[in-house]
Amino acid sequence: MKRFLFLFICILISTGAFAQFEMPQIDNKPFQKVKVKIGADFAMQYQALNQHADSTLVPIGKGVNLPTANMKLNAYLAPGIAVNVSIYLSSRHHLETWVEGGYIIMDRLPIKGTDEFMKNLTVKAGVMEVNFGDLHFFRSNNGNVIHNSFIGNPVMDAFTTAPALEIYFRKNGFLLMGGVSSGTLKPSLVGYSGYTHKYTPYNMMDELAFYGKTGIDKTFAKHQRVRVTASFYYNAKNHFGSLYFGDRTGTRFYMVMIRPTYSSTDVNISDEPFTGGKYGPGFTNKIKAYMFNAYARYQGLEVFGSIEGNSGTTAFGGAPFGYSQYIGMANYYLGAKDQFYIGGRIDVANNSKVKGQGITRFETGLGWFFTKNIIIKATYVTQNYRNFSQYGNNAGFNGIMFEAGVSF
Repeated sequence: MKRFLFLFICILISTGAFAQFEMPQIDNKPFQKVKVKIGADFAMQYQALNQHADSTLVPIGKGVNLPTANMKLNAYLAPGIAVNVSIYLSSRHHLETWVEGGYIIMDRLPIKGTDEFMKNLTVKAGVMEVNFGDLHFFRSNNGNVIHNSFIGNPVMDAFTTAPALEIYFRKNGFLLMGGVSSGTLKPSLVGYSGYTHKYTPYNMMDELAFYGKTGIDKTFAKHQRVRVTASFYYNAKNHFGSLYFGDRTGTRFYMVMIRPTYSSTDVNISDEPFTGGKYGPGFTNKIKAYMFNAYARYQGLEVFGSIEGNSGTTAFGGAPFGYSQYIGMANYYLGAKDQFYIGGRIDVANNSKVKGQGITRFETGLGWFFTKNIIIKATYVTQNYRNFSQYGNNAGFNGIMFEAGVSF
């Protein structure tokens, strides 16, 4: 029973109120039998945004957005070995139920004499969220919004799932991780071009992406923690590199900044542009990226910063170009159990290819953890576009968003 409770606590922590990064090692006490936990995430929004541009936009109203939901299956299979499967039950871009991914975590090996060797090591393998940088730990993932103090995900969103292998070394607060993945959420053996009428076979071993992370993560006392990390990602070539194209569920701001085509695809939830409010790399062939992150928690104050840069090329080749992103966030927690918070976040993303082009977003808001697994939050967001030819000189959106989420 104690072993199952430990696993349950680890899973619960990953859906808790405060920042949780890589999952701690699994209990390695004597194993009795397989234990399975079923969890879920559910989120609902009310959107009241206004938008403007020096060009025509699809008009939007105010109301409840499509609720989103996930399902999670976690199983304790053997001493120090667990498996996770995540499922999107309802999402903005894909209305049907579909599997996001599944992976296995091994903090021990079923091989005699390897316990000491694995004492500080973790092996993670499967189709999973690639652990590039720390920014993705603070984002919403479809129905799972409890990690995100605000509504929006990063303007330039380095999030993807892909077949991958990650190996971790952790000791006394030091973290070192190395990973390799297929580089794409669209595994394929062959492609076809309607322009050239030619088939192109794909060899995954020629398209591998390599990434890593190192840093220090120290907890000094309850609500006293410091973490600093540096990460890199490199993919020499790919038929569809998806590091910045991996969010298939759509952004948390619905129907914003859409240029009309006077077609039903502008407004049908399964067809409309689902990336409104996002911005970033158009490259899918070659990708180089880095990210520096710093996190600190002292009593009620929590701060996080991110510096990110990248370069790459599109599937059509051409000269490499890149983007940069700077994010600063602060939350202050109140209440006997830190169940209330107030905070703000600024996100600035720039395009190095087009001079002066970029997006600035500012969100400020407050939230209430009704319980450890239930969050209610409200934010005011303003996002401004600079030097976008399709929008003109003055463009952006602003307004109030409300969101409630349950994760267990």
